[in-house]
Amino acid sequence: VELLNENGVPFGSFDILSDEDVRQGLKTYSDWPTYPQIYVKGELIGGLDILKETAAEGSLKEQWEIDECALSAKESLESRLEKLVKRNKVMLFMKGLPSAPRCGFSRQIVEILDKSGVPYDAFNILEDEEVRQGLKTFSDWPTYPQLYVNGELVGGLDIVKELQESGDLEDTLKA
Repeated sequence: VELLNENGVPFGSFDILSDEDVRQGLKTYSDWPTYPQIYVKGELIGGLDILKETAAEGSLKEQWEIDECALSAKESLESRLEKLVKRNKVMLFMKGLPSAPRCGFSRQIVEILDKSGVPYDAFNILEDEEVRQGLKTFSDWPTYPQLYVNGELVGGLDIVKELQESGDLEDTLKA
């Protein structure tokens, strides 16, 4: 992180300790057994040793051909996320689709929303890694599913269950 900051390289990160499946899967995917793993434009560059060698040879931004377009890409992701959360009055970001949820939490929130009778739209975060990771930062909410009403984050399954139990869910969805 220090080397990237020193070189003015914009970057994102993922805490591999937060998800063991991702941690192990990334080792297999990249065929690189250790962390950190540095990716530039979706391609594995290497680990810390490679990062240090590259930095010692000169500007990381120049060597990795990172220009100001990378900075504007972040802006365009934020713009895209703003549009997505407002795509429908009630918008659900989930693993899978309402017709085929890909995790138990997503299945439960779909059941609750379907029972409410309020129309909603859904976005499968497994189909778009940029949205999946970007929305966590955008919403400051680290897990899925995420429910939005009128472009504002309501919360995840736990919050939706609390609203359902208190009798406030339909009012929240119809606000």
